[in-house]
Amino acid sequence: MELGELNDTVITEFVLIGFAGKPKTRMGLMSFLIFAYLVTMIGNGIILFVVIAEPRLHNPMYFFLCNLSIVDICYTTASVPQAIANCLVDRPVMSFNMCYTQMYVGIYIGSTECFLLAVMAYDRYVAISNPLRYMIIMNWKICVMLSAVSWVGAFFLSVVPIVAQPSQFCGHNKVDNIVCELTALMKLICSDNAVGQVVMFFTSSFTLLVPFAFILFSYLRIIVAIIRLHSSGGRWKAFSTCGSHLAVVGFYYGTCIFTYVKPQSKVSQERDKIIPTIYGTVIPLLNPLIYTLRNQEVKGALKRLTEKKMSS
Repeated sequence: MELGELNDTVITEFVLIGFAGKPKTRMGLMSFLIFAYLVTMIGNGIILFVVIAEPRLHNPMYFFLCNLSIVDICYTTASVPQAIANCLVDRPVMSFNMCYTQMYVGIYIGSTECFLLAVMAYDRYVAISNPLRYMIIMNWKICVMLSAVSWVGAFFLSVVPIVAQPSQFCGHNKVDNIVCELTALMKLICSDNAVGQVVMFFTSSFTLLVPFAFILFSYLRIIVAIIRLHSSGGRWKAFSTCGSHLAVVGFYYGTCIFTYVKPQSKVSQERDKIIPTIYGTVIPLLNPLIYTLRNQEVKGALKRLTEKKMSS
């Protein structure tokens, strides 16, 4: 990444002024961030522990859920602890390298989650539409390949284009946010960034719109398969599960699409600070509750492990 200069001034640090002069707002936000971070870490930690310790859960669905838990843990750890620290001071300062590292990690992990959610939708579609051939279609080789494609593909589609397009900063180092987020940093770029915006639009579209469209298509097929079920109780349970999954997916993709798949303005607005906080904290908080902790198999496995631990 190339550093810009203005009158021989080189940017070495950024001042995050997202909520400068608003101590009550910062304290309220800090309390929420602490709560969200603890619940996210505990919830996803329980998921990883239960799935690894319980052999009955060693199947493709929970393999992808473990991937999602790892993504959520990395996603929140990359930004939330630093955001909590930034809420304690009126003008928090981060070094150039630390700020860009936080931005790169956030973009990469967020893109990985987009692809993983699409893979999980495909896994559920296969499980419902082809239950007898599920383990043949979703064998471990396919599962590992889909997981690897999600992680590696996200890196090449999110981080590489940004690194390959140098940006120049002309002495302006005040970031109107509490974290180093891509759209907030782009407002400080003074070099001609037309190519960078076009690249960002196309990579964001491919990373967000394509997986989202695939998820909607998969769940549409899932709903058709559910309607064909003979048991009304089974239909209601399946609809309830699909509805909760789609609600979280829609919330996540909706906020991300609104943030990235649109022309970027140099003018900061209050929503530009709130929306990244939502998908950076609320979604990792909801994922373990929606995808796993409401699952009877996981609760049963957790109960068995707890009873086994107490009896020993």
